[in-house]
Amino acid sequence: MAAGFFSQNGNGEMTGVSWIAESGTFSGPVAITNTHAVGVAHAAIIAWTVQYHPRLADAWLLPVAAETWDGYLNDINGQHVTQEACLAALAAASSGPIEEGSVGGGTGMNCYQFKGGSGSASRRVDYAGTGYTVGVFVQANFGSREELTIAGLPVGQALAADNPMADYFGQPAGAGSVIAVVATDAPLLPHQCQALARRVTLGLARTGTTGSHFSGDLFLAFSTASPGGITPAVSTFRPGAGARYDQLRFIPWGFLDPFFGAVVQGTEEAVLNALVANEDMTGRAGHRTPALRRDQVVRLLSGRRAASTRRR
Repeated sequence: MAAGFFSQNGNGEMTGVSWIAESGTFSGPVAITNTHAVGVAHAAIIAWTVQYHPRLADAWLLPVAAETWDGYLNDINGQHVTQEACLAALAAASSGPIEEGSVGGGTGMNCYQFKGGSGSASRRVDYAGTGYTVGVFVQANFGSREELTIAGLPVGQALAADNPMADYFGQPAGAGSVIAVVATDAPLLPHQCQALARRVTLGLARTGTTGSHFSGDLFLAFSTASPGGITPAVSTFRPGAGARYDQLRFIPWGFLDPFFGAVVQGTEEAVLNALVANEDMTGRAGHRTPALRRDQVVRLLSGRRAASTRRR
């Protein structure tokens, strides 16, 4: 499939991106885990492909496995993520709504020094009489408390109390990382996918982050519209197969603004969903992370709305 990659800050890891940059394509599952389990997830994707797609595995595999750091809550050096667990996750993958919050790779993650993790959101974009979807998934593990902004309101500053991570010196405030995956069924070129990946930065900024040096912020975007339409199957390169031309249908660059907007809005909402779909968590060594207090956020936003109404 057509794909593009963008690194806002490279203090992190996403495998397979050299080939994405070279070819504008990628294939196979995407695994997102913790920093020290990238190799296990990478190996699991290969094992899964060997089992279910052996012809593809006979060529070469450059899987996409990415990470964020969960060492505050998780025993990250304990090797608790196993290949069997990764294979079970791949086997359980399905279409439809996904779980959010402290699930999967997001289990031990923190966001704005509240409990973070997995979040997703999507938008519909109509183009030339066809409705397309732009979906965003984030593994949110970034930001310092005072940065958190919701609908333009500095919520993090108002909810500065109860921040156990502020006293933890193993990781600077704002560190941790965020992985974002943007998927769309709109027909796009590889460089257009890369342009969508770049727009993730704007969605993150709307939630308040300024992008810490200690945060690896890596984004992948891909289009499912033309599977196999860019890179022919390896078998077609065999001697005697004959030369040919390919054609690719895509939306012209000048009409992409609504898709950019969908990425920005979807990213912002995905981060907020990761925050609100959570509860307090206590992990290794008694380290605790509080969840974002939804009732307090509602009061803050309602208070601003009431003040705005009075001014009018």
